[in-house]
This record gives sequence, C-alpha cells and structure tokens, in this order.
Amino acid sequence: MEQPTTIIAGVDTHTGIHTLALLDMNGRVLSTNTFGADPDGYGHLIAMLGDPARCAGIGVEGTNSFGAALARRLQAAGFPVYEVLRPKRGVRRKDGKSDPIDAIAAARSVLAGDGTSLPKSSDGWVEALRHLNAERSQPVTAMTTPANSTGGLPAAAPEPIREKYRGLRTETRMNRLASCRPSGGLVAHSVLTALKGAAKAWRALKEQADPLEERMRSILDTNARPLLDIYRAGTITAATIAIVAGDNPELIRDEAAFAKLCGACPIPASSGKTNRHRLNRGGNRQGNMALHRIAIVRLGYHQPTRDYVAKKTREGKSKLEFIRCLKRHIAREAYKALIAIRNGGAGRQTPQERGALLRRLRTSHGITQQQIGEALAVPSSRISEIERGTRDLPELEQRATQWIHSITTPTTRHSQPLDDE
Repeated sequence: MEQPTTIIAGVDTHTGIHTLALLDMNGRVLSTNTFGADPDGYGHLIAMLGDPARCAGIGVEGTNSFGAALARRLQAAGFPVYEVLRPKRGVRRKDGKSDPIDAIAAARSVLAGDGTSLPKSSDGWVEALRHLNAERSQPVTAMTTPANSTGGLPAAAPEPIREKYRGLRTETRMNRLASCRPSGGLVAHSVLTALKGAAKAWRALKEQADPLEERMRSILDTNARPLLDIYRAGTITAATIAIVAGDNPELIRDEAAFAKLCGACPIPASSGKTNRHRLNRGGNRQGNMALHRIAIVRLGYHQPTRDYVAKKTREGKSKLEFIRCLKRHIAREAYKALIAIRNGGAGRQTPQERGALLRRLRTSHGITQQQIGEALAVPSSRISEIERGTRDLPELEQRATQWIHSITTPTTRHSQPLDDE
C-alpha cells in the first residue's frame, strides 16, 4: 500500500482571506488554495491539510495578528505550527509578490528551518496585557498634543497667565487649567478659555488611560511580580518586557538570546586594528525602549549605576557605549525575572509576606523606618503598617524597596558590579 505523502504547508494571512500552499518534502508545489478568514474557512483549510501525522510543519505569517485565530485552530487540531517572517526583499524581487507566492515562501522557510520560531501563546495573561497596552497607547499618544499646546501657548500670553502656569509639571498644570475660571480682558479671557479646553481634553484622555494601567498592574502583580521588582521598572515597562518575551519564555534559549531579541546585544564593528562594538539597531524596538527607559532612570537615581558610568567615562567610553552596556545588564536582570516567573515565582504574595521581606531588607542595611519615611516624604507609620501587613500599599512598598536598593553598596542584589558585555 502506498504511504501518504509527507507535506509542508505555508499560509499567507490577511484580514478577510488566508492563502494555503502545500509542498512536498523536496519543495515542489502541490497546490495553492484560498479560504475565508472565519471559522468555516478554517475548517475547510484544515480539511485540505488532512491527517496531522503527514504534515511536517505549517508556516503561518502573523501568528499574533491576522493569523492568530488560525494558528490556535491548527494547534488545537494537532498540527505543528511555526511563525515565519514575511518574504525577504530578494525573494520578492525575483519571484514577484502575490498571496500564493508568499504562502509558498512561508512553507519553504519551514522546510529550510530559516527564520522560523514557535508562535507565542495567545490565550494567557500576556495576551491580556498586550490588548490592554495597545488600547492604553491610543489615549496616551493623543495626550501629547494638548500637553504641548498648553506648555507653549502661555509663552505669548499676558504676563499674569504666563507667570502663574510657567514651570509647572504637566499634570499639575493641566489640573489647574482644567479647574480655572477664565477672566480678565479680551486676550486673557480667550487664552484661558483655550487652555482650559485643552486641559479638559487632556484630563479626559487620562481618565481613559489610568484604569487600563491599573488593570495591567493588577495582572502583573498576580502573574509577574519579579518583573515589577526590577529596580526602576514601572507598570508599563514591566508589561512591555512581558509582552516581548511572551508567557512561554522557555522558547528563549538563554539571556544572550533575550538581549538579542531586545536589540541590546553588542554588535561587532571592528576593522583592521580597530576593535570595538556598536549599538544594535535591530531586535524588538519596544523591548529595547523598555530597557532604555530603565537605564536612563537609573542614571539619575541609582548610585551604583552612576559610579559605573563615571568609571566608564574615565576609560574613554562614550555615552552611547555605556548605555549599551547598561541595557545589556538590565536585559540579564529581566531574563532572570522571566525565568523566576516560569519557575513559579510569580504568584501574588500576601501583604504580611511582602512586609516581612521589606523588614528583612531594611534591617539588613541598618536603615530605620524614619529614614525611609523622610526620603519618601511619608509618615514612618506607613512603613510600619506595610511591614506588619496591616495595610496593603504596593506602590509605596515598591518605592521603599527601590530607595533602599538605590543607596546600598554594589554588593546588593540590584547593585551588582556591571560587566562590559
């Protein structure tokens, strides 16, 4: 009896249609077909594939966008699914551009094992973060315009208005303008009316973004506490790192691979007698931005980091070079946090457990509750309540922990000597 032919498949995904290409193990095209991007279309596509046992792999473009639903259906049906990159420019130049050509290129990528990876899970807490973060970015981006206009317009306003609102932090300026009562002459009244309208628009956008950020914080606190414990990693930064890595970080083989994923690994730029490295312009730019944000904040508030920068400056390193080194070090911390999450260290601790950890950290460095209270401008009784577990104040607890790390010696967990990778 003739054995069924082993096949390789590729799918070019779009909003309304998906194109399937079937190849044999020698790379010859067997067929190409187009199906609707809906449950019925997925069923017909799976029927076209036949028995999962005779399919060596399916390359799907955009497993986290247009191909997400199809990838889930294929995995549930038992097919080995791989995410593939879009065809390279050389392929498009040689073979042209069409849906069947792209589907064939996806299948051949799986056959060659070139540019393929396992798709990220799209039904866990990381997927929830991804949706929340994407939706939050819309009002946050829109907030830039009214913030800039209220910052620049007072420069040409009458003197009393200019002096009253000049030099204020954005949030303070917006809140005061939104609650002001326009008065004065024609020009002053008109300027305040315009500024008040912009401030109210800004505040409305902020009221849309804040609940989404709070929900993201809750998800991270429950599922990825080690990411929040990274020194100077806030909610959005921690969420970005989680989204880049996905909720199956075991797919990233080691910390060097994670650094490369985030574009934080050094790239050789040597020639002749010159031996140096340069910044990596590739990788996931959102992940790179998250590492960069942590590095920049540490430069201002983390004394061991500032000491390290001073040392590298004396050695002749440029600003871009020592920031690259800092980002590589932070990538190592982030990868360790991701592994801790994978190993079960991500669960929510009780206020009593977290308070005990803060007390041990404080006493191990001989720091008093009064010192923390003075540094953070809060009553020392708040620190006492956190340590005893009588009040759950995660934001203040994180600030206290980060302040302790910022003043401790380089022998502490967050202040280990930085390397030059």
